[in-house]
Amino acid sequence: MNRRLILSMTAGWAAWPWAARAVPRPPALRRLKLVNAHTGETFDGAYRDDKGPITRVIQELCAFLRDFHCGAETAMDVGVIDFLADVLDAVGQTKATILSAYRTPETNAMLARTTFGVAENSQHMYGRALDVRLDAKLAEGMEAARAMQRGGVGWYPHSGFIHIDSGPVRNWTLDEGGLGNLLLFDGAAGVPFDAARGPLSVAQRLSLRRQLARAEFLARSH
Repeated sequence: MNRRLILSMTAGWAAWPWAARAVPRPPALRRLKLVNAHTGETFDGAYRDDKGPITRVIQELCAFLRDFHCGAETAMDVGVIDFLADVLDAVGQTKATILSAYRTPETNAMLARTTFGVAENSQHMYGRALDVRLDAKLAEGMEAARAMQRGGVGWYPHSGFIHIDSGPVRNWTLDEGGLGNLLLFDGAAGVPFDAARGPLSVAQRLSLRRQLARAEFLARSH
């Protein structure tokens, strides 16, 4: 074949967009170092090798990530475990603290009744979500997770954790600071007020209502 034609074909091949954006294969060996904030248990080891997820280790992770309220386990989605490993790699962290992983429907219903921002149809019930805290660079971890477009990423700066899940791509921020003031009312006029600034104006009340509606909408999706 004509040498000039071969060079032309090679250059054309390299110009194809999908060839230029080829996704590199992840490292064959993936490791995690985790601490469960509620049980005190730890996990430290490789969960994936060049053949894929290591079945025995994934079973150990499912037990580690169980519903600590009742001890129930589920088959955790490896996608959310990979998501966490990639977030840690992105910000140069080696360890994460697990605050919440699998939840039974009963546990989730209890939390939805007692905790602001818990979704009634949470991804936690399907083994697709993790609430985590990092030793450092938590905000950077949240930003890295959102940039990956891998699923849901919730940012809870007041409580100091991020939520990640392998469900639909979506982002939300729920700063619980000051939410206690939303439940205070002026006894005489029945008007909500800020404990520091006094009764809220009409404009402030409308803004507050919009913030609450948005927070409720976002909370229902995670």
